Amino acid sequence: MIQITNLSKSFGGQTLFRDINLKVARHQKIGFVGRNGSGKSTLFKMILGEESWDSGDISIPKNYRIGALRQHLVFTEKSVREECALVLPEEEQWNFYKIEKLLFGLGFTQEDLDKDPLSFSGGYQIRINLVKLLATEPNMLLLDEPTNYLDLPSLRWLKGFIKAFDGEVILITHDRDFMDSVTTHTMGIRRKGLRIVQGDTHKYYATLGMEDETYEKTKANQEKKRKELEEFVARNKARASTAAMAQSKQKELDKMEEMDDLEQDSNLSFHFNYADTPAKILLRAENIGFGYNPDQPLFQNLTFALEKGKRIAIIGKNGKGKSTLLNYIAGELPLQQGVLNYHPSTVFAHFGQTNIERLNTSVTIVEEIASVNKTIGIPQARNIAGRMMFPGELADKKIEVLSGGERSRVMLGKIIATPANLLFLDEPTNHLDMQSIDALADAIYDFEGSLIMVTHSEMLLRRLADALIIFHKGGAEYFDGTYDEFLEKIGWEEEENDKPKKKKPKINHKERKKLRKAVIQERNEERKPYTKEIKECEEKIEALEVDMAAKNEALEKASISNDNDAIMELSKEVGLVQQEIDALFERLEIATEKDDVIMEKYEEKFQEIDA
Repeated sequence: MIQITNLSKSFGGQTLFRDINLKVARHQKIGFVGRNGSGKSTLFKMILGEESWDSGDISIPKNYRIGALRQHLVFTEKSVREECALVLPEEEQWNFYKIEKLLFGLGFTQEDLDKDPLSFSGGYQIRINLVKLLATEPNMLLLDEPTNYLDLPSLRWLKGFIKAFDGEVILITHDRDFMDSVTTHTMGIRRKGLRIVQGDTHKYYATLGMEDETYEKTKANQEKKRKELEEFVARNKARASTAAMAQSKQKELDKMEEMDDLEQDSNLSFHFNYADTPAKILLRAENIGFGYNPDQPLFQNLTFALEKGKRIAIIGKNGKGKSTLLNYIAGELPLQQGVLNYHPSTVFAHFGQTNIERLNTSVTIVEEIASVNKTIGIPQARNIAGRMMFPGELADKKIEVLSGGERSRVMLGKIIATPANLLFLDEPTNHLDMQSIDALADAIYDFEGSLIMVTHSEMLLRRLADALIIFHKGGAEYFDGTYDEFLEKIGWEEEENDKPKKKKPKINHKERKKLRKAVIQERNEERKPYTKEIKECEEKIEALEVDMAAKNEALEKASISNDNDAIMELSKEVGLVQQEIDALFERLEIATEKDDVIMEKYEEKFQEIDA
């Protein structure tokens, strides 16, 4: 297994990470999180030997092979067979049997082997790259944003592949739902360090939150103690009778390490600007159809009504017409078939690649946001820019110098500035990190108006979609139900040939109740030592904090009355109490973490019973 020891890396005077350590155990599948630019992809390159580091060591066992699946697909050969054979060692260059066996296993046919790799969909291009990876027989996979530009069927296939892979995996993706479904551990770069936690991203961020809380409490106690020592020294250093004691306290003060303020990451924080409407139906589409080639329509005879507050998701494989349909409904394409009727009060805001490309690159972020609504001034536009993570002078940057992700945030800022009761969103999570995606999902959920959205995110589909427009079977179909209802009743064509899972015999209500009771008793028994420890620590901390407050009050009185004996005794006691509190916080954190692991284990058992 690979081992990283005290690794540090800086770019142009900026430290990415400092003295990080990692040991990957057998069969671990690790989700790798962190803000954009924190150094995740750089660490991958360092593991692969493609990037140098400043200090530390990366140890990889002899004959341990690491394969990387890149974000960007590059093919140079004219056939799938030849493209995949490129990775074979020189003595095996014509061992096509090995390549063909892998291709057939990943769903390719004999006829596919001689086709151009570029003629396949994004999902199958990913499979071609996976074949190239697997042909090298890797022990570990490094997957850097493998979900980018994949459609839903391909994402679901990749999810199953990673779960079944017999080796170690480190995965970078902004798709939290995807990551949590395939990983055993979560790690992240934060404040220049690396932290790994057993469990999913929710467990990881909860653990960090608890650690931050403990740090802040410790810092507050230290600052309080520092202030008390400083006041004592100031009061007593000039008196001959207490000068020695003041000098002793000054030495104690000098030895105290300064605890820095915690750096906090910026997050998107916003809500969409709702324009009130009396309409019950914002939009009716009757038998609409469109095609760039009249003989090959992308969709036709599509009918649906969009009620106020309803959220429709457009889903399907890449290249089938999802974005075209969204642009068609938004009036960006000429009407070819059918009728589109909007209620007169309908006002929409549109987020899509075409809109992002139309940003005025010669103006600043603030000016571009302010341009969409004459009723808002520069101060309000600057406020919106700040919520889009462009605070202060950053809001005065010109659009032309921004990255794709930054331009996406500017476009979101423009939509926020636009009063609307209907949102058109085309892949709004592209270029956003995990926290920003969560903020976006919250803002959409809280929006009072309606939504039509193109997305490949199963998390957004499950959380937000009331109805679907599905591109499959050569056209588009309206489905009045949730994504899970679609999977249950219709499902993806690509998954029809999958082997059905063996169904467990259904458990009746009485038996289920009995089983749940037994599992609860088993769980409570296993949790008992940790819940006892948690309760005991919390009670002791509470009592000690009361005792600490009393001792500090007594110490202050002793200082005022110049009772040197009492001052010395009470100072010693305060220090001992603080040590006890710190030790209890450590015990509390360990017990809470172990209790969370047990709860997670038994939650899986409950799901099996309820299935």
